[in-house]
Amino acid sequence: MKLLRFGPKGQEKPGLLDQGGTLRDLSGHVEDIAGDALTPEGLARLAALDAAGLPAVEGAPRLGPCVGRTGKFICIGLNYADHAAETGAAVPSEPIVFNKWTSAICGPNDDVEIPRGSTKTDWEVELGVVIGKAGRYIEQADALSHVAGYCVINDVSEREWQIERGGSWDKGKGHDTFGPIGPWLVTPDEAGDVGNLRMWLEVDGRRFQDGSTSTMIFGVAELIAYVSRFLSLQPGDVISTGTPPGVGMGQKPPVYLKGGEVMRLGIEGLGEQQQKVVRA
Repeated sequence: MKLLRFGPKGQEKPGLLDQGGTLRDLSGHVEDIAGDALTPEGLARLAALDAAGLPAVEGAPRLGPCVGRTGKFICIGLNYADHAAETGAAVPSEPIVFNKWTSAICGPNDDVEIPRGSTKTDWEVELGVVIGKAGRYIEQADALSHVAGYCVINDVSEREWQIERGGSWDKGKGHDTFGPIGPWLVTPDEAGDVGNLRMWLEVDGRRFQDGSTSTMIFGVAELIAYVSRFLSLQPGDVISTGTPPGVGMGQKPPVYLKGGEVMRLGIEGLGEQQQKVVRA
């Protein structure tokens, strides 16, 4: 299934994209793409519905983040060997974990803001993992059973604040609009081999990132097991798993967003996003 949320910000309704590409309204069957709806039992109930019998949504409504009520937005840094190389960083011996605040979450095509005072706002296309089954101390062999689905994330980052201003990375990662998620949540049965998906990102039509999840250092199952050693995972939690090379910081000379640009990005089988860059 391709699950999604549509409508004005803060008033999104649950929906799905059927096999013919028609957006269908799920609000008669589930309150939101969140919480219990993401559990194995909740997803099974949605999968049993006759999609053709659901109300079709007219027009082209705004798409919201594909998962609602996210409790934790967990990110993994330097998780692609080729990205670590372009930034001059050593390949990590274990996953680097940081947070994006949930207030950073926005729809896949919403505007992205450059924060006031920012000079180094950057982009990162990433594979997102949405948790469906709660757990802690999860065994790696069982980790994928905790996944509700996968999605596209743009891990927008302010590099000066992340790297040059002291403290943790978090202050450069959590500005409002720095976490576009969607367009849809693709359940594992339709997502394909998430360890080998092409991913890309363009700014004003110029392709900067053109990589694959195959160069991830730590795979999805390993990341879920690792993170669950330090915190419990709940339905709706999101793990953003790192980015391939081609970020602005890695260009020679570096290229950063100034305002007015359009970012377009996608992951094979998981859809595309497009954001206009505006100044806060």
